[in-house]
Amino acid sequence: MKLAFVTCVQLGKSCIEKILDLGGKLDLLITLKDEKAKNKSGRIYLDNISEKNQIPLLKINNVNDSEVIEALKKYEIDWLFIIGWSQIAKEELLKTPKKGCIGMHPTLLPLGRGRASIPWAIIKGLDKTGVTMFKLNEGVDTGEILGQIEIPLSQNTTASELYDEVDKTHIKLIEKYWKEIIEDKLNLKKQDEEKATYWEGRKPEDGEIMEEMTIEEAERLVRAVTHPYPGAFYIKGKEKVIIWSSQITKDYQERAIKLKNGYLLPIDYEIENIEV
Repeated sequence: MKLAFVTCVQLGKSCIEKILDLGGKLDLLITLKDEKAKNKSGRIYLDNISEKNQIPLLKINNVNDSEVIEALKKYEIDWLFIIGWSQIAKEELLKTPKKGCIGMHPTLLPLGRGRASIPWAIIKGLDKTGVTMFKLNEGVDTGEILGQIEIPLSQNTTASELYDEVDKTHIKLIEKYWKEIIEDKLNLKKQDEEKATYWEGRKPEDGEIMEEMTIEEAERLVRAVTHPYPGAFYIKGKEKVIIWSSQITKDYQERAIKLKNGYLLPIDYEIENIEV
């Protein structure tokens, strides 16, 4: 079984390291060219892991470029992992590896196809989420499922905590299904389209706390978009107050935000002056 891996972030690198720890073999690594996204948070480089393990390394601009297709054919790749990569894989790329491409999505598919999976799970008040390993196809997170691991959520779970758990769960999925992948014993399951939901992308401005919100909605929003996301905020006069953590209170306190059914008190916050 010949395998290749595409990534440019630490999560993907951690998955590569787990494969090697399991005694697995990778026949090709693919990442961005050094100058691309060099200032992007989380950007990593695979040179050291390539050299140490004598794995060929291809640096690219786009995963759909002809040089990627040619490399996959040259190394006779069976499965291509694409994990921690923002570019959408097109039809030619998906069909080039003999068995296909494997990706992961941080929800329990078919629930939560789309984007902003970590914030939405908290905003929606779910009691669990998870990570799904699946075979990529041309749809948005619609491919056949290889496996899933659940992540329980509490009323206090923050985006920071969930982000860490999602990372750990990616690695657990690699470990759990590695033998089935290399022995070609995968049990692929089609997704139930009747249960499918789609979550839209989110922008920093979607983190604004509005007076018509309930205290529960606002508190969930704070937890959902705290680090590593841009943070929830509210505008008061010439101040933009960015809130990283908060607590609900029924009584007014200094800096508390009046909402539909009570007050939200910023605990960890910062203030930016804005032009009105």
